[in-house]
Formats: sequence, structure tokens, C-alpha cells
Amino acid sequence: MSDTHARVELTPAAAELVRRLRAVHGPLMFHQSGGCCDGSAPMCYPEGEFRTGGSDVLLASLRVDGVEEPVSFWISASQQEVWQHTRLIVDVVEGRGGGFSLEAPEGVRFLIRSRLI
Repeated sequence: MSDTHARVELTPAAAELVRRLRAVHGPLMFHQSGGCCDGSAPMCYPEGEFRTGGSDVLLASLRVDGVEEPVSFWISASQQEVWQHTRLIVDVVEGRGGGFSLEAPEGVRFLIRSRLI
């Protein structure tokens, strides 16, 4: 999952959760906004369920072992500007996050960790 030029990567725990969610919900997508409600938690949706627009940027198409299609990772343009020199690392932590992200019933939530590039 690691690539020296990748802007987004998944930890092994996040990749495993993506595989489980894909098996239940079909193709997936992430959206990372700078909004107050989701903070540093990327939201995971069935592909196409979250409407992206001109204020969103497709940051990555993630390849996950065991998942047939790439998982798109979208970010709001304003947040991308703030994090333009940052590698985003999608991880999983215990606890419920806010919002409608698919992992909420699992008792865990996705979380962004970061590293300057």
C-alpha cells in the first residue's frame, strides 16, 4: 500500500476494514472535508452516494488487495490546499465517529494521520 509518491495510503487495519465494508456495501469511496463535524475523519460511502462537485478534488484512487476496483479518495479543494504537502494516512481507531460513514456500526472509525512530504 505504501508508495513514496502516494498522497494517500491505508494502514493494514484500514485496508482490512475496507475489504469488510466492500463485501457488504459494494464499491466504496472516501470523502475528506474540512468541515467542523467530521474533522480529521474521512467519511466512507458506497461509491457515488456522496455527490462530489467543483469544490472537490480526486486525490487518489486507492488499490486495496482483495478489492476489485480502486477506492476513490476525494477531498474538498480548500482542505487539499491546506494539506498539499502532506501524505494522508487512513487508519482505524475504536469508537464511533460522527456522520454517516459506513464503519460506524462496526464500533470503529476511520481517522487521518499525516506525514509531511
